[in-house]
Amino acid sequence: MGGVGVDADVVGNTRVRSAEAGECEREPSPSDSLRTFGAVVQALREHAGLSRGDLSARVQYSRHTVESVELGRRMPDEAFVERAEEALGNTGALRKASRHLSRGEAGLAAWFRRWARLEREAVSLCTYECRLVPGLLQSEGYARAVFEGTIPLRTDEELEAQLTARMERQAMMRERPRVPFSFIVEEHVFRRGFGSAEQMRESLDHVLDRSAPRNVTLQLVPLSAGLHACLDGPVQVLETPEGRRLGYSEGQKNGRLISDPKEVRVLCRRYETLRSQALSPSDSRGLLERLRGEL
Repeated sequence: MGGVGVDADVVGNTRVRSAEAGECEREPSPSDSLRTFGAVVQALREHAGLSRGDLSARVQYSRHTVESVELGRRMPDEAFVERAEEALGNTGALRKASRHLSRGEAGLAAWFRRWARLEREAVSLCTYECRLVPGLLQSEGYARAVFEGTIPLRTDEELEAQLTARMERQAMMRERPRVPFSFIVEEHVFRRGFGSAEQMRESLDHVLDRSAPRNVTLQLVPLSAGLHACLDGPVQVLETPEGRRLGYSEGQKNGRLISDPKEVRVLCRRYETLRSQALSPSDSRGLLERLRGEL
C-alpha cells in the first residue's frame, strides 16, 4: 500500500498509524536484510555446485525452507545458519550476515502490519471472529484454502509468502506462555466445509491443540445463542506493556486500528458481555470434539 495518508498516534515507544483508504500496495516485500541474506546463501550454494535439494539434505531442512530463505521470505533460525555455514565452506559470511537480519512482514496485508507489530508486544490479546477460524488458530491446510479462494487470485509465490507469514505469526503463542490469549468464535465457523473431511478434521485437531495450553481460552458462541453483543462484526482488543488498550476491526480490503479510549472501552464491554453469553471453555472444547466426530 504505496501512497499512504495517515494519522499518527504514539503508544509508549510504538508508533501507531491509522491507515486511510488511499493505501494501494497489495502486499509488502520481504525486508532488505532477508533478501540480502538469501542472495548470499544462494550465491554460496551455486558456487559450491549444490542444488537446493542438496543443501536441504545437508542442513536437514526441507527444500521449501531452503527456497524460502533464499527468496527472503523466511527468517532463518540459528540452527539453519550454522548448518548452512558448515555446508557452504565455513567462510563466516552467513554468521556475520545473520546478525543484521530483521524480520520483514511478507505476506501481511498492509492494513494489518501495524496491528501485527503490536500483537508481538501485547500483554494480553482478545479475539472475536464470526467469519473464519482466527489466523492464530488456523491449520496450514485451512490457511492455504483461505488464501487460494481469495480474489484477485494470488501467484504461487504470493500465496506461499502469505502462508509462511501466517504460520510464523502463530509462533508467538508458543513463545509467550505467560500471555493470556482469549478467543470467542461462532460455532458456524467450524461447521463451514472446505476441502476434504480429512482436512476439516486436521483443522479441528489444530484448533484443539493450539487452544490446549493454560494461557489460551477458546469459547464458542453456539447456534442456539441467538442475537448477542458483538453483531457489529469481528474485533480484537489487546493491552500494551504500558497498560493501554487498543482495538482492531477488519472489513473488505481494509482494517482499522482503534486507539480512542472511549471506543476501546465499548469494544471491551461488548467482548466481556459476549464472553458471558458464549459456552464455557470446557463445553466449547466438547462441542469441537463432537463436530470432529461427525466428520
